[in-house]
Amino acid sequence: MFSEFISGALLVFEWPAFGYLLLGILVGLWLGAVPGLGGGLGIVLALPFTYGMEPAQAIALLLGIYAVTATSDTIPSVMLGIPGTASSQATVLDGHPLAQSGKAARAFGAAFTVSAFGGIFGALMLAVSLPLALPIILKFNNPELFMLAVAGLVMVSSLSGASLVKGLIGACLGLLLSTVGYADDASIPRYWLGTPYLLDSLPLIPAVLGLFAVPELMDLALRDSSISRVDNRDGGSGEMMAGVRSAFREWWLVLRCSAIGVYIGMIPGLGGAVVDWIAYGHAFQSSKDNSRFGKGDIRGVIAPEAANNAVRGGALIPTVAFGIPGSAMNALLLSALLIQGLQPGRAMLTTNLDITFSMVWTIAIANVLAAGLLMVWSGYIARLAFLPSHWIVPGVMLFVLMGAWSANFHTGDWVSLLAFSAIGFVMKRGGWARPPVILAFILGGLMENSFLLSWKIHQGVGWLSRPIVVVLGIVVVLTIAFAIRTARKKATTSTVNASLSDADDDEDMTLSLLTAVLLAVVFAGACLAALVWPTFVRAFPLIAAVPGLALVLVLLTGESRRLARAPGALKKALQATIADPTNRKAAIFIGYLLALFAGALLIGQKLAIPAFVAIYLLRWGRFRGAAVAGYACVCWAILVLFYDRIVHILWIRPLLAQPIDGLVPDWLPLWLIH
Repeated sequence: MFSEFISGALLVFEWPAFGYLLLGILVGLWLGAVPGLGGGLGIVLALPFTYGMEPAQAIALLLGIYAVTATSDTIPSVMLGIPGTASSQATVLDGHPLAQSGKAARAFGAAFTVSAFGGIFGALMLAVSLPLALPIILKFNNPELFMLAVAGLVMVSSLSGASLVKGLIGACLGLLLSTVGYADDASIPRYWLGTPYLLDSLPLIPAVLGLFAVPELMDLALRDSSISRVDNRDGGSGEMMAGVRSAFREWWLVLRCSAIGVYIGMIPGLGGAVVDWIAYGHAFQSSKDNSRFGKGDIRGVIAPEAANNAVRGGALIPTVAFGIPGSAMNALLLSALLIQGLQPGRAMLTTNLDITFSMVWTIAIANVLAAGLLMVWSGYIARLAFLPSHWIVPGVMLFVLMGAWSANFHTGDWVSLLAFSAIGFVMKRGGWARPPVILAFILGGLMENSFLLSWKIHQGVGWLSRPIVVVLGIVVVLTIAFAIRTARKKATTSTVNASLSDADDDEDMTLSLLTAVLLAVVFAGACLAALVWPTFVRAFPLIAAVPGLALVLVLLTGESRRLARAPGALKKALQATIADPTNRKAAIFIGYLLALFAGALLIGQKLAIPAFVAIYLLRWGRFRGAAVAGYACVCWAILVLFYDRIVHILWIRPLLAQPIDGLVPDWLPLWLIH
């Protein structure tokens, strides 16, 4: 065993395998830092290049990408409040408030330190857990997976906002959204609005970017300031080392959350979607003083970042040992193993054990190198928090737009982005938590499949008595009870633990009530539409819509009583909403995006997006001259050189393509224009 362990290390450090590892790390850091891309895209692009490579070289390249996206996705989560990937959603809650208070470097120092530890811990657990993994994996069948997802949703709903009821309603909405399109159990379309685009399903990336990214960018643009809401301060080595020291002080929390990451990662289908929330909830509930969570508590960064890096090693255990990929990225890695002639299973633990250990070494080395590189760069990155927001918004908006477009290369992707942007802004201003919506949307397909299979196999709900299901049910009840007790205690002491931007101090009562009323209509309409479908087709939509409707009615009843005790309060709130300049400016910003969409249809994205950037800088940023032209040209170059020449995405065929082509000289390639 030890000789294979050393042989695996030698395979990684041999040239050119180590060079491929470095290349994979750099690509993975870039993809994790850009919202809407992620490691899956990098593996897809790199996979064709692995043909003809030696197994160790191919694994080094692909695992270099795979291992580090969960490290660099911290950057947009902290700086912009935008989850870089699904596994960094919980980091937003405390990471972004730290950046707003001028402590982005502290968040980075802590996050990158625990990311390195989590990655190494996950790699070591991959090495020692392979023989022990099968009994654990076999314990989690469809009933257990369903209840574990329920527990994760309840935990997120209780932690990501000031109101548990609003959080649970958001989770119900996310589950309902996951049922859009053809049902798995029958070829019956659900909630497709007569639009073929929605027959497959509602796309995830435009929904995530719309709910999170665009509202945060709008907030930056409307505030006309920097990300940090305090004056410039030491954003370099001093703050970064403070974060490193915080990570070492919380070593026991880091160790526990890393273990959570490994063993949640072993469960196929969950992994990165829920592990950061489970770790965040563990940190919250195990802390003697959790009053600062959601406001910039460094433990709220440490816990999810340790877990979401450790999950990479854990997720490889079922992939390597049993050929069961737990996520899309693991499925791609499994494809790479098969391309190299490596069959997951017994051979990876015997004759190819040195290859397996090379994967262990690759993950560990990649995490250490990535954390080191980001430590060096974090001081410079943190200084972006003090730049004027108008320098940041258009550049990030480019990647948001293209990230959404890359979902299906369909105009419906941008329509979805715009729709969810409006919804996300209203939820943000109305104090509705957005993370439960997205997490439920991600887990909805898994939950419906697990629920239906459990129902069919056990011929009813007898599976609810299974031991692990019962334990998870108790966890759900205790989580709700704990959340209610905490809310009452804080209401008594008049201290509100509001999470990042989902329960701001300036919550708009009118928008909050309007959201509740609209959700009541949506849930009621969903229930009525589902009644005509067969039992197994309507079951899960009703599981989402009926509790959602009941909770909304409870919320509206409570709000009605509160308003009845304060005559004229609703009228004053409505007048304040109408007079609020933020809402008017937000409508104008959405109008700019609509104009961009229309421009893309007319002249193409390669011209419309740089034009949007230039107009934004001129009108909103009040910049002039070479700065505007240079910024727009850089954006155009990114569209052409990266998205067109490297990613090879499909573009809109503009309506004015023929007249534009007539104006282009014969020597100029048309791919530069559209």
